[in-house]
Amino acid sequence: MSRAWHERLLRDISRCGVFHAPRRGLSELLAAAETADLAVIRIDLATASNKNELFEHLATALAFPDWFGRNWDALADCLGDLSWLQADGYLILLEHCDGFRARHGADFATALQVFAAAADAWRDAQMPFWVLVDLHADGIANLPEIG
Repeated sequence: MSRAWHERLLRDISRCGVFHAPRRGLSELLAAAETADLAVIRIDLATASNKNELFEHLATALAFPDWFGRNWDALADCLGDLSWLQADGYLILLEHCDGFRARHGADFATALQVFAAAADAWRDAQMPFWVLVDLHADGIANLPEIG
């Protein structure tokens, strides 16, 4: 898929959500996000060995404020605000997720639910919010097609 295709997709707020990171064309997608003035945040979860480290990785990469309480409610609060990361939208890439998901499946599923709820709220606010998950398992949708 071309960069232009990715730009059209990223501008379609109605399709935002949590999806598999594409195996092909990821660099074009990230370039399209930057062209669209989306904040691109890459979060490497390769070394997250428990829930607390997951929260730490997220807090660091997303520059969460000091009040972030390192729990699911606080994660939802921070993802629903992001006023400290001024942008025309957001694309979060969760990288190297397989190990964390294998060891902490319930926590990983909860994190994805929190991200999905944030995407729903941002969609209602007419702000692009995409979460791409670098994962080799089923259960996460592929990027939508452009109609």
